[in-house]
Amino acid sequence: FMIVLTNNKSVCVCFLGRKNVLFIVADDLRTSLGCYGDPLVKSPNIDQLASKSQVFLNAYAQQAVCAPSRTSMLTSRRPDTTRLYDFKSYWRVHSGNYTTLPQHFKSHGYTTMSVGKVFHPGIASNHSDDYPYSWSIPAYHPASFRFENQKMCKGKDGDLHANLLCAVNVSEQPGGTLPDLESADEAVRLLKSRAVDGAPFFLAVGFHKPHIPFRIPQEYLSLYPLDKIILAPDPDVPKLLPPVAYNPWTDVRKRDDVQKLNVSFPYGRIPDDFQLRIRQHYYAAVSYMDAQVGRLLSTLDDLSLTDSTMVVFTSDHGWSLGEHGEWAKYSNFDVATRVPLIMFVPGVTTYHNWLWESTFPFIDVFSQSEVVRNMVELVDVFPTVSYMSGLGAPEYCPDVSLQVELCTEGDNLARTFRYKERGKNPELIAFSQYPRPADTPQENSDLPDLKDIKVMGYSLRSWDYRYTLWLGFNPRDFQVNTSDVHGGELYMMEDDPGQDTNIYSDALHRMVMGKMESLPQVGFSLF
Repeated sequence: FMIVLTNNKSVCVCFLGRKNVLFIVADDLRTSLGCYGDPLVKSPNIDQLASKSQVFLNAYAQQAVCAPSRTSMLTSRRPDTTRLYDFKSYWRVHSGNYTTLPQHFKSHGYTTMSVGKVFHPGIASNHSDDYPYSWSIPAYHPASFRFENQKMCKGKDGDLHANLLCAVNVSEQPGGTLPDLESADEAVRLLKSRAVDGAPFFLAVGFHKPHIPFRIPQEYLSLYPLDKIILAPDPDVPKLLPPVAYNPWTDVRKRDDVQKLNVSFPYGRIPDDFQLRIRQHYYAAVSYMDAQVGRLLSTLDDLSLTDSTMVVFTSDHGWSLGEHGEWAKYSNFDVATRVPLIMFVPGVTTYHNWLWESTFPFIDVFSQSEVVRNMVELVDVFPTVSYMSGLGAPEYCPDVSLQVELCTEGDNLARTFRYKERGKNPELIAFSQYPRPADTPQENSDLPDLKDIKVMGYSLRSWDYRYTLWLGFNPRDFQVNTSDVHGGELYMMEDDPGQDTNIYSDALHRMVMGKMESLPQVGFSLF
């Protein structure tokens, strides 16, 4: 390390070289956080992390569903490279033997550890969370998670149900605990063990909330009185939305309490009073998850690890809360693809004070200079974290990279830590995609198996617009037919930030394609 003097004459410690990494991933978390300007959500711990971090205000997932997004982020390969669009294949077998972010750190001598939901469990990570490739020790999963989708929610009738809305008395739950409480406990234990060991570590912690069901401690509901909750500003399905673009939120419909509403498929509207309760429970789940993040951050301070540990906080994708008449993820809209992305780098985004002041007091993030407003993507996380931790960034992938184990399809965002943004950069574009089994909403539209995919919606987000083309897709050879257009969407962000008025037409399609030809060749080759 080196010692430097700041402007106020206090002495700060700047650690050089390799840093530990605490990598925190929430599940289904949109940018409903105080540090992202949400006036209702109470997220004090993530907000104070943001106050000392680089905050990426416009970060986007590459596919708005768990397994494809997490695999894409952790390999820095887009879904068309991992060829994972559902939950039913393992990229090392199905596509290529791609090196993951934790595997990269492990190969450089780090002890790598996984707690909770980091990779998507099951086939998508070889039923092992990609152990032993990615992790030094087997991944930890909270024992109480096995009850998550069982009948654990006490109804007004006194019986237990598998509800969407499931605020509980934790002491009455099996083991007197919940999955994220267990994961936080284990993560704290591992941090304490690493502080004693002193060797470099990469600890990934995946919290399950705010993923449904909203099985959370009931006291968090008190933070959000129903009379303070409002409906989405655009609760109706846009009139010009192509049917192929609509996600019918099938997983939400399957919950016992939602089934009782008898909402018609696919476009029926959930009653307003129940919509308000969904939003209330989602926000409460965010605050519950935020409290677990706070436990990890305070542990870093208590163990004097803050000055040597990079902290990354993000989510796998967003979640619709009634916008466009949709719930859950499974779409290309901003509410489903936009995620928080926050990076704390000791000695870069902040210095620790020798007077032992806390590293994480609250500061309004919008008053700080460390805010990036231009578009970034989750495939950028791997090269950026690797570089900022002292390992350097992988090389950019060649056009055909199925046989290349270590490379990135994202950008190294290190420059954003060194140079303040000078304004909007229209050449920076985020790409997302989503598969569909048909042109109209089906029971499997939200999560079709690979063999059933017939249409792929490719979407790009710039400062000025969100543009989506729904194109014919062959799941046998993974080929896209760019002349087989099943629908299009074009939303101009200045006049339509909620993406409610689709102005797509053949003429505008030709105009956008003309603009795209003048941009650097990044992202999807079909654009």
